Amino acid sequence: MTAARIVVVGTGYVGLTTGACLASLGHRVTCVDVDAGKVARLSAGRVDILEPGLSELVDRGLTSGRLTFVVGAREAVREAEGVFLCVPTPMGAGGSADLRAVEAVVAEVGDVLPAGCAVITKSTVPVGTSRRIRAMLGRVDVPVVSNPEFLREGTAVADFLGPDRIVVGSDDLEAARWVGDLYADLSAPTVVADAASAELVKYAANCFLAMKLSYVNAIAELCERLGADISLVTAGMGYDRRIGRSFLKPGPGWGGSCLPKDTSALLKIAESVDYDFQMLSSAIDENLAQRDRIVAKIARAVGGTLAGARIGVLGLAFKAGTNDLRDSPALAVSSVLCALGAELTAYDPAVGGEIAGMTVVDDPYQIAKAADAVVVLTEWNEFKRLDWSYMAELMHGDTVVDTRNLLDPRAVLDAGLSWQGIGRPLKRAPLRQGALS
Repeated sequence: MTAARIVVVGTGYVGLTTGACLASLGHRVTCVDVDAGKVARLSAGRVDILEPGLSELVDRGLTSGRLTFVVGAREAVREAEGVFLCVPTPMGAGGSADLRAVEAVVAEVGDVLPAGCAVITKSTVPVGTSRRIRAMLGRVDVPVVSNPEFLREGTAVADFLGPDRIVVGSDDLEAARWVGDLYADLSAPTVVADAASAELVKYAANCFLAMKLSYVNAIAELCERLGADISLVTAGMGYDRRIGRSFLKPGPGWGGSCLPKDTSALLKIAESVDYDFQMLSSAIDENLAQRDRIVAKIARAVGGTLAGARIGVLGLAFKAGTNDLRDSPALAVSSVLCALGAELTAYDPAVGGEIAGMTVVDDPYQIAKAADAVVVLTEWNEFKRLDWSYMAELMHGDTVVDTRNLLDPRAVLDAGLSWQGIGRPLKRAPLRQGALS
């Protein structure tokens, strides 16, 4: 198709990635935000979000003139052919998605949208939102299309430009196909659906992944109790093409900006049609239980009581490759440790500044100073390359709790330390002399 005139409302994680990537596909994109300071920074090519490849795409879009940033949506949409809604839909009261930002944009632009301009929901919204937007607009000449995003933090640009699939849904089939054509250069399968089905796809996918993660954490717990090794169990499972290898890594629990709010929102959606989604409820409960198990494991590593224990923490972001702390399981575990009286010193290569209850440092070796235990909570590859012999010299205790099964246990053992992973046998170090005080 020829280059389309696109407006993207919202320059957060989803909006900025969507705008920059659509511009890279040749479309003329205007990104809108209410924050004038943010618009000024983006117009100068300064990207606050840590996301591989995103800054480069923004620079190329600005240089080509296909990407611009402005304050306020009302004037920006007057000549648009498509308006993507990429505003936050956080968890609201009771677990439902909060649609106030979506509704505010619709109210702002509804009467000035050109006839035929598609309003496209990219934000994750409950089933029935397209119908709700159509009612708010009160215009038969403006189609509403659901086009859910499937972006993973840390690989968002690659996910957008090399998607597994593109989903578009609308009760206006022609409008849905037009939105699908925006991605024509990506050579990805396109699912064209009704609006309700498209809106449900994102929740169904994310909640399935959450349940898969909770399941593997539960199996890891069984491994510890039965003397099995989760790495071997998941290797055996992953070769089954019906299961696959992805999302079979145990950890301190799932989190981030999507899974917690999407699981809660789908529960509320199920409740609205009188369906008791017990499987999903159990996955959420299992996720909370996993964090408690991690805390208990750390307590055992320091002798049973956390009060006054010095804990060195490696990783605070919810996943490696990002600086996102939203619903981070690493931060959740750290907060519980602090509440139970532990003294935490933490390092994350992408997170700095002050965090209540702990000391955040800019050198990973500082977290080991007089530590009773070191805990790996985020799977940054640089932690694999640490000098564990030096870490051992700095530590007071002798245990590394690796909640991501990230490290090579042999490297830790060779340093004279014990290694405790998740769902794997404890590997004890030989007795050693006390470390530096």
